[in-house]
Amino acid sequence: MIMQEVMKVVISLGGIFFEDATRIKNVAVVLEELAKSHRLYVVTGGGQPARDYIKIARELGANEAICDYIGIAATRINAKLLISALHNAYPEPFAEYKEAAEATVKEGGNIAVMGGVSPGYTTDAVAAILAEYVNADIFINVTSVDGVYDADPHVYPNAKKYDKLTPKELLNIVMKEELKAGSRIVIDPVAAKMIERSGVKTIVIDGSNPRNIQDAVNGKHSGTEIRSKP
Repeated sequence: MIMQEVMKVVISLGGIFFEDATRIKNVAVVLEELAKSHRLYVVTGGGQPARDYIKIARELGANEAICDYIGIAATRINAKLLISALHNAYPEPFAEYKEAAEATVKEGGNIAVMGGVSPGYTTDAVAAILAEYVNADIFINVTSVDGVYDADPHVYPNAKKYDKLTPKELLNIVMKEELKAGSRIVIDPVAAKMIERSGVKTIVIDGSNPRNIQDAVNGKHSGTEIRSKP
């Protein structure tokens, strides 16, 4: 019998997947299946609630650092919601990379969930840093689009999708975007830089069907793969 390779998998789960209980439950089912054969780390985004609170904060005169902290709080609420739907997750979201890494090593089998960590970058960057810290085999960025484009496909219907990119090419694309609290960019510049530094295999996929996550881990996907050239 051929044994399946146990991999360290880091998943950045966009905030759009926390808009109702059904979406959270559907994602949780897939994550629990993956956790049976892989070491799993999940980082949750803030989604529309985070952007709504950030908008109010700006109207009240809050600066971008304060807005970032408001967004971080929203991501941690989403982390708690995901944990509530999982049967094998640690009961609290981790706030430190070291703690998340050590917890899975010490206990094994449980899913480590994190939200935001620090101002200045999105949870995609948190996931990219975590992927480097734990020496992940794969980093999967689960979004509301099916890959990386040269422009926002929701705004520009003729935007070009990339099937494969090098980390350097990815960085050149995302550096054109403005990084502010609540940004909607697929991968923020900090995350792209971390991917370039670590060389971790990264896949950007559409998560409207949570089974796409499982397929990506198993090497089947229709998203964008970011990988250093041999």
